[in-house]
Amino acid sequence: MKLHKAWAIATAAVVVPCVAVIPTEAATMPFTDIKNSGSEAELYKAVSELYSQGIVFGTTSTTFSPYQNLTRGEAAYFLAEALKLETKNVVNPGFKDVPASHKYYGHIAALAEKGIIQKNTNYNPDHFINRSQMAKMLTLGFDLQQATTLSAPFSDFTKDSETNKYIQTLLNYGITQGTSATTFSPYTDVTRGQMALFLYRTLQKNENDFYIISVE
Repeated sequence: MKLHKAWAIATAAVVVPCVAVIPTEAATMPFTDIKNSGSEAELYKAVSELYSQGIVFGTTSTTFSPYQNLTRGEAAYFLAEALKLETKNVVNPGFKDVPASHKYYGHIAALAEKGIIQKNTNYNPDHFINRSQMAKMLTLGFDLQQATTLSAPFSDFTKDSETNKYIQTLLNYGITQGTSATTFSPYTDVTRGQMALFLYRTLQKNENDFYIISVE
């Protein structure tokens, strides 16, 4: 799959009600809960760029809630928009919990049609997405060169070898890193801000024709 040049990024078990504020055209950064300085400087730039392209949205008109967990439905929206997928004329993937009237139906269906997510009985759009699931979606979505061996010093790799290769792939591209020198925390939930950073970094590397940090 050929990657599209576009800015992109982003990142909720008990579902926290939120009001999606989706821009229809380029817009300035409206969110006041991210600082354009210090440790949040990259996050600010990422969310600002992605929001201006309509890839991510806030939880209110003035908040992005970067430390709130990302739902699988939100993840589908962010990724499908980043990939510029067709979300209107889509084939129904048959998820029982994602009817055609669902707010993320088009985006979820688009990912399923491309094989980025698996068709199953349910998609669980209101459940949180974890770090290993995110690694798979980004690797398949952006058609990254998948790792064939594991070189990271993580003691908490999963028992599934394919999942581990998705994790290693993101590490090779420098899209993410571990939660410590020896852990990746594959089952830890991804926040909205983290997803924004992952998408932003991936799209930046695309603009630079993608490069791999380490070669196996």
